[in-house]
Amino acid sequence: MADPTPLLSESSTTIDPKPPSSLDEIIEGCIGDFGWAQFLQVAFVSLAWVFDAQQTFISVFTDALPPWHCTTPTSCTTADADICRFSPNAWAWDMPIHTSTVSEWSLECAGSFMMGMPASSFFLGCLAGGFILATLADSSLGRKNMLLLSCLLMSLSGLCTVASTNIWTYSALRFISGFARATIGTCALVLSTELVGKRWRAQVGVIGFFCFTLGFLSLPAIAYLNRGSSWRLLYFWTCTPAIFYCLLLLFIGNESPRWLFVQGRKEEFVNTLKSITPQANRSKYSATSSFWEKINFINTCEPSESRANLDLYSAIKILIQKSWALRRLCAVMGIGFGIGMVYYGMPLGVGSLGFNLYLSVTFNALSELPSSLITFFLIGTVNRKGSLLGFTTLSGICNGLRIGGELVSFFSACTAFNVLLIYTLELFPTCVRNSAVSMVRQAMVLGGVFSPVLVAAGRKNELMSYGIFGVTIAFCGLLVTFPPETKGCTSSDTMYEEEHKLKLSSHKQAPAPSLV
Repeated sequence: MADPTPLLSESSTTIDPKPPSSLDEIIEGCIGDFGWAQFLQVAFVSLAWVFDAQQTFISVFTDALPPWHCTTPTSCTTADADICRFSPNAWAWDMPIHTSTVSEWSLECAGSFMMGMPASSFFLGCLAGGFILATLADSSLGRKNMLLLSCLLMSLSGLCTVASTNIWTYSALRFISGFARATIGTCALVLSTELVGKRWRAQVGVIGFFCFTLGFLSLPAIAYLNRGSSWRLLYFWTCTPAIFYCLLLLFIGNESPRWLFVQGRKEEFVNTLKSITPQANRSKYSATSSFWEKINFINTCEPSESRANLDLYSAIKILIQKSWALRRLCAVMGIGFGIGMVYYGMPLGVGSLGFNLYLSVTFNALSELPSSLITFFLIGTVNRKGSLLGFTTLSGICNGLRIGGELVSFFSACTAFNVLLIYTLELFPTCVRNSAVSMVRQAMVLGGVFSPVLVAAGRKNELMSYGIFGVTIAFCGLLVTFPPETKGCTSSDTMYEEEHKLKLSSHKQAPAPSLV
């Protein structure tokens, strides 16, 4: 006789198909999808990317090997790229020695390690700062204060660089600048996307990429206007405006309402929402409105630990403890390493391609513009995984094909860079999002740490730079096959909410049990 107990009566494992109300939906119901107040805040916050780009690539000009000429044609020839083969009296610099750190401190024959040390120190500082400072934006300081602190410290250390008297002091100050700069892009990106509704998050994130392009593009213009002048002027003219920006950010910048809510700072949460909400919607903030009922519903539905104030490294601890989060993080960090090696390395190496330095850097900066445009208009329609795989593969194939192929490769790396950051934003909940994006950016910076040394070595053998760049980015791009696709998915605010989605997804995909 058949067992009368139904085989499908597994009530203990039944998953509620209706997840708790999302904070995202509640906030959007109050502030709307995207308004002028939000746009102005997003644009202002994204300006930090301009100064980030300038300090990231400033060494392309300050640490460049200046052009030179032979003074005794019988014992010297410019056809030989190795200047160290000649007597110091057989050649001379085309411009004053203070135009570059290489000529001022006589580093032209010091070896690839010494010539690449300032840029590598900067990226090492970024790496250290990313691990030490990143979780502060998720825990005690928040997005706005972390952005302010990072931008201000980067600018002040940049100004101090003007007083450097040797390569060691210069490299140390570049390390401090990189340490401070580490969280600027991450905080600006996360803060800007958390100020708008989910429909516009991807597009808003691209605004920061546009600003980064403008900062990169401004460098060859500033350098060209100061050609023949001291390299110190580049640091002065790029760091001074950044200090004034920090003062404005202190008074008119808003904190992320989502972060404030997760931290339990309800009064600041409401005040921030009011400041970016249209006048017609502000009545929703009355104490008896359904808005507060929904907020209280989320408070009762979600475990208290998912909203607790995070300690310094608790966000990283959560990412490591959750197996699904760790798998995602390792994959996107691996992709970021390959992209970072090309993205940060190729602009440093354009001087070795035998083309005008100012035009080469300008073309590289301009190639970021269509990259940002493509990301802006297509990010809402294309799959993240397929896009990343395609662009990393194309970048790897085109590496080392002189200026034309170099531009295509850099353009592909830029687009992959943009898509990866947006993909990472969508993969992780609000409570750990800033830390996750920071870790990915640190993986990119880790790739950048090796780039200056490879570029210096590639001045004699291009295979040592462009060959390694191409193989690395193509191989790392294959890791995109592991994380899930996020196109069209709603971003979560807590780990609890994301895990609920995973359980619901696995429940739907599980095969029906046999009744036999």
